[in-house]
Amino acid sequence: MAEVAREALQINDAARSTGWSARMLRYIEQLGLVAPPRSAGGYRLYRAQELARLRELRELIGSFDLELADVGFALRLRRDRRLRAALEAFFGGRPKPPGALGGESWLDYEQRRHEQLLKRLGRPPGRRESGGGAVRSQRASISIGEISTTKEHL
Repeated sequence: MAEVAREALQINDAARSTGWSARMLRYIEQLGLVAPPRSAGGYRLYRAQELARLRELRELIGSFDLELADVGFALRLRRDRRLRAALEAFFGGRPKPPGALGGESWLDYEQRRHEQLLKRLGRPPGRRESGGGAVRSQRASISIGEISTTKEHL
């Protein structure tokens, strides 16, 4: 380990060398994008290969207008087979109605949910004349402000 310590930079020196802040280097490690070894005392040691990887990472995010979190998610996607399959199914498939639908249409299902929401607010379903921000239909309506209030009660 002493040999590695002589050939490596600690986090602040690595930050100056690569243009990343020490805080960002910790975040990059947390995302799993670069994993520097540790000294006997627990200090991160950035060797030539980690420094090169950090420079490549900066070029990658600059070239493709990415955020570090995007690259971290891409790594997670490569490692997590279930997540990859779920996203493939989501992007490639059609939306599936909730199990509670039974034989009713999406519109009827959403209308029923809307009426239940109005009932919780103490309003009878039906047309209501109101000012700005209201969503109107012949069967039921609710204002945007009431939706955010309702979320707190659910």
